[in-house]
Amino acid sequence: MGKPPHSDSPFPLPTHHFQTMSQPLHRVIQQTEQVIVGKPMQIRYALACLLARGHLLIEDLPGVGKTTLAHVLARSLGLQFQRIQFTSDLLPADILGVSVYQRDTADFKFHPGPIFAQMILADEVNRATPKAQSALLEAMEEQQVTIEGVTRALPVPFFVIATQNPSHQIGTFPLPESQLDRFLMRIQLGYPDAQAERGLLSGVDRRELVARLRPQMELSELLALQKRVQEVYVSEPLLDYVQAILKHTRESANYEHGLSPRAGLALLAAARAWALLDGRDAVIPEDVQAVLPGVASHRLQKTQDSQPSHDDTLARELITAVAIP
Repeated sequence: MGKPPHSDSPFPLPTHHFQTMSQPLHRVIQQTEQVIVGKPMQIRYALACLLARGHLLIEDLPGVGKTTLAHVLARSLGLQFQRIQFTSDLLPADILGVSVYQRDTADFKFHPGPIFAQMILADEVNRATPKAQSALLEAMEEQQVTIEGVTRALPVPFFVIATQNPSHQIGTFPLPESQLDRFLMRIQLGYPDAQAERGLLSGVDRRELVARLRPQMELSELLALQKRVQEVYVSEPLLDYVQAILKHTRESANYEHGLSPRAGLALLAAARAWALLDGRDAVIPEDVQAVLPGVASHRLQKTQDSQPSHDDTLARELITAVAIP
């Protein structure tokens, strides 16, 4: 849980050291907001996923900026970037790579696929068949891939941003629960507000803006921040709060299944990253509540008897039902 800060409060206040550590993140956020206008919370969610060493699923209508967000983050963070367009005829080898026979050396040479990059954009992931989707499972969970009996490590850091179209659209294959659970968070971008949309319509083309972006963080800084997230302190009362949320989802008649232990770990990891983004060295209940919509929405399925809920509504239901210790 990390070392407890010097405070008698169960939810301690920030220290100057962590505020200093978060300065590179502010530069990344400021540059990203110049291109992805009017979406500050979604940008923070994406960065929280990366800092917590998780993966992000963006589900929304085409044309709202999902792909652009991935491009902007990759350039702002200075990460090696690959985009994989998922289609119905995509094969696992198109993602992972393939061994090709070399006539001059009389042996096989492995040609790595686009999965061997620090940031992957799996664009429209639910347009591919389940067989192609499954090629991401080992990579996302273990940061390695096994091809033809050989296990190959993936670059560090390794971060997947997957986009998917709403399931009611033509040509989509629903992601199985096991794959959904590999994503630390799921978010939606939504339509921009009127002011942000006017800026998009009257401003410079987004592709030109992306091409001008420069890295705002060194790789060593990003790796140090990922390590620092694991050191953010979690108090016993905070653990009580997280466990109470998990218990409520398992006992409530509103859900088919409750949140798993892995979901609890994901909630803590995301809350730690959220605290670091705010320059704090300890998690407070508001951090858990802030990341709860993204962490819980794709892991909870409403029963047929209960009313369907939007992600934010579902989170508000949990926050209202579970008291802070």
